[in-house]
Formats: sequence, structure tokens, C-alpha cells
Amino acid sequence: MASSPSDCHFCLQPLRGRRFALREENAYCVPCYDSLYANPCQQCKQPIECSSKDLAYKGRHWHEGCFRCAKCSCSLVEKPFAAKDEVLLCTECYSDEYSSKCFHCQKTIMPGSRKMEFKGSSWHESCFVCQYCQQPLGTKPLITKDNENYCVPCFEKQFAHHCYACKKVITSGGVTYNDQPWHKDCFVCVVCKTQLSRQKFISKDEHPYCVDCFNKFYAKKCAACKKTITALGGAKYISFEERQWHRECFNCAKCSVSLVGQEFLTRQDDILCHKCGSA
Repeated sequence: MASSPSDCHFCLQPLRGRRFALREENAYCVPCYDSLYANPCQQCKQPIECSSKDLAYKGRHWHEGCFRCAKCSCSLVEKPFAAKDEVLLCTECYSDEYSSKCFHCQKTIMPGSRKMEFKGSSWHESCFVCQYCQQPLGTKPLITKDNENYCVPCFEKQFAHHCYACKKVITSGGVTYNDQPWHKDCFVCVVCKTQLSRQKFISKDEHPYCVDCFNKFYAKKCAACKKTITALGGAKYISFEERQWHRECFNCAKCSVSLVGQEFLTRQDDILCHKCGSA
């Protein structure tokens, strides 16, 4: 039997003078509607009666008074909130539990705020600054020293070595000479300007010389063969009365016997063994 529009669609009781609810154009008395269609509250598990406000989120329902933060119990009605493993939390509690902490100030980086990440750690944008000039680093190139971040100009100003020759910053591959840093390209022979970073050199009066230039201008000449007595490797030589000889050239001028470690005599510019000199 079809019910009259003035009767409850389910129990057929008259609705005149009674509160009722509509669903799909059918009228129901409140008890029937609640028993048939009321959603169970996610929090208290009781039906959310048609006289109560039904708050829904992702297919779940709450009484208005039950829609609260699972940690601090503050009401979430008309407030921002977040969900973690189906648990609702206010933004403050969510941040305390799950948000990143700033590496610099150790305070929570709130959801929705911009954060900077570097080497596995997070910063507030306002905390991610150059340790020296305090200007934001953002996505600029930076250098880290002793767990502190610096913009490149400040790092170079504070810590980088400057070439002894050109005074510019040495960014890589420098050379140390006389306890001073040099660019490889600046470390050259003082005479011929040949780069010395990959070859042997000789120092004189705190200036570097390639071996050829040093031998040309400063090396001693052997009194016997007239060739250079090279200084490379600390070559040994014999010196007598302002004259020098290669060890292998320090021989008797007459019989050619070696005089190294032996007694000898001189006759004009010649050196003689004791036997030849006494003859």
C-alpha cells in the first residue's frame, strides 16, 4: 500500500505536527530516519542524528563535538588540520610530531612554509643564511666549513688563500713555496717565466729558477773541463782558492790520478799529485 505524503515513508505513522527528514523525496519521521540512515561517529561510535551536525572527511563522519585533535583535543571545526595514519591532528600537533626541525634554530618548520634542504638537513628559509654576512643563501652556490655555511664571496674573503704573485684567490691546485701560496700558472722561473709546478727548480735569494737559468747565471764552472757544476740535487764538487772542480775532474794535471781526498801541490794553474809535484 502506498503511503500518504503526510505519513512516514518507513513506519507509515502520520507526520502531522512532528519533525521529519527528507531523503530522495521521501519523508521520514526522525526516529526512522536516524535508525535507517544516520552515520556512526568515528570518535564515539554513536549515530549522528539528523538533529546533529554531521562533519565528514574522506568517507568518515564525526559529531561536531567529536571532531577534535587526537593529541591535544582542541576542536578542529573550521580550522586547518592534517591527517596521519587516519588520525586527525591540529597543525601545531602535526608539526611537533612529524614536521622537520630547523638545523639552525631547532624549531619546527611549519607545514606550508618554505624550507631549504642541504646535506640531509632542513632550514627555515630565514635561517639558511651566510654565517658571515647573514644574507639569505637560497639556491646560491655556497661553501661549508666547520658545519657553517658561507656564500662564495664571504668564504673567499675569510678563508681562501690568495696567490703571492697575482693576489687573486686560489680556488684549486695551488703550490706552496717559501710558506706562501701560488697559482700553478704564477709559479714560474724568475728569468725565463717557465712554469715550475711540474719540474725541478732551484731557489736563490727567495726567488725560484729553473735549472737551466740557474746554471746559466749562477752555477760554478769547473776549472778543468770548464763545464757547469750543476746545483741540481746538491752535486758534490771540490773547491780550492776560489776555484771549483767536478769530483771526477779533480785530477793531477800530469798523470791524471784522482786527487780527491789526497795531498796535492799547485804549480801556477795546475794541480799535481805529490809525486809529480816533487819530481
